[in-house]
Amino acid sequence: MPVKKTTTVKKTKPTVKEEKVIKGDLSKLRIKLRAYDHKIIDNSAHQIIDIANRYGAEVVGPVPLPTEILKYTVNRSTFVHKNAREQFERRVHKRIIDILNPSQEIVEALRELNLPSGVDITVKI
Repeated sequence: MPVKKTTTVKKTKPTVKEEKVIKGDLSKLRIKLRAYDHKIIDNSAHQIIDIANRYGAEVVGPVPLPTEILKYTVNRSTFVHKNAREQFERRVHKRIIDILNPSQEIVEALRELNLPSGVDITVKI
């Protein structure tokens, strides 16, 4: 007759941060950035992180998301020479930044932030 082995798992008490995540008390500010140029979007993400660190908030990111590549194929001439085509592509770079437990000062500072014209920003609470 085989002997069954039992293992004991020691349960640890969750930390204060883990308890807040479990209970849902942890508020989060999610910032999504989109741009055609990767240098501009990285500089913008760096500015946002600097602002959050200045006010003492915890920052997660920037997390790079997959680059969206849109390809277009166009005939070089009209009607004839179907084999002569040109291809163009447009790349959209994306980043996500999460700010945990943001204060009102952080929200005001992000509103007053001047980003370059090629950056699209979306903020969700």
